[in-house]
Amino acid sequence: MREIVLDTETTGLDPLRGDRLVEIGCVEMVNRMATGQTYHVYLNPERDMPQEAFAVHGLSSEFLADKPLFAAVAEEFLAFIGDAPLVIHNAMFDIGFINAELDRIKRLAIPRERLVDTLTLARRKHPGVSNRLDDLCSRYAIDNSRRTKHGALLDAELLAEVYIDLIGARQSSLILSETRISFSAGQADTPRRQRETPLAPRLSAAEIAAHDAFIATLGGTPIWNEFSPKES
Repeated sequence: MREIVLDTETTGLDPLRGDRLVEIGCVEMVNRMATGQTYHVYLNPERDMPQEAFAVHGLSSEFLADKPLFAAVAEEFLAFIGDAPLVIHNAMFDIGFINAELDRIKRLAIPRERLVDTLTLARRKHPGVSNRLDDLCSRYAIDNSRRTKHGALLDAELLAEVYIDLIGARQSSLILSETRISFSAGQADTPRRQRETPLAPRLSAAEIAAHDAFIATLGGTPIWNEFSPKES
């Protein structure tokens, strides 16, 4: 199963009041494992960058001035996500901005049915505590030391790891691995039982003689001599 873990950065909190996308980061997962395929783009929001938003992600108006407009990258973005489910932390926030950009270029909105909201999953699994991405990284011992500021691709990569823990996929694989190791160790520690009376050889006398004749042509002391049936 193919899934896309997605994150965005914006100029603010409300696309209906003129806030715009400035960054999109996506990580592809197949069967709950990251494939190494990613999509990442910075976007020119065609407006100023409020100081509050700059403090969060560090993307200035000057840095974004020569970046493409969403309309220029929409096709490659839509091609990358395809029809896969979208795994997003606080999904309605990000999809609200993406759909606002799609509406500006007269493209169909992404339906809610495609969304997997990891914030909702985290609240169900860990009720009554903070479930921000940093909190979940700490809870699941995921290294987020590079996350000095928000960044769409880095956050999507971290979220992909968090998602595996949230749905128990990593735990299931560990339990399976431990079970296999325990079973193998048990086999090694159990002494093999020996028959009181060894089974008689199933080879005929002619077959044994033919084999011995062949071994004799090899010269030296071939290892097969140690396993050659002995006459009782």
